Amino acid sequence: MTVQTINKSYPTSNITLDAARMLIAESITAANEIGIKVTVAITDAAGQLTAFERVDGAPLLAIDIAIDKAYTASGFGLGTHVWNEILKNDVVSQLAHRPRLVSVGGGCVIVDGGKVIGGIGISGGTAIQDQQAAEKALRVLGYEVV
Repeated sequence: MTVQTINKSYPTSNITLDAARMLIAESITAANEIGIKVTVAITDAAGQLTAFERVDGAPLLAIDIAIDKAYTASGFGLGTHVWNEILKNDVVSQLAHRPRLVSVGGGCVIVDGGKVIGGIGISGGTAIQDQQAAEKALRVLGYEVV
């Protein structure tokens, strides 16, 4: 019998704090252009909060929603705007009851070089407005929009 060598770990990529801060700034600029007051959350690839900001006048409930949108996007590697369709499928409908899973637009995966490095969550406008602000910020900074 031979002992196989196995990998005991693998490298991961995560968004840096500086990049997260730049993404927040661009998100707020995009939200201002749309005319909404937002909360923006950035998580790392594991869904842990990296950076956060709430503009003056943004709704109080937007705080947790933005964080959970970023968490959902990074955790599944999938934007939150696609979850309504996914949850219509009986096979995964139990996911709708998962705490922190958000199934409305405004949460996007942060992808750099084909790798998920985090998630962005924006809350304060409509789901479509939140998604538009997130996608615009991602594009301005050269991230892939998936």
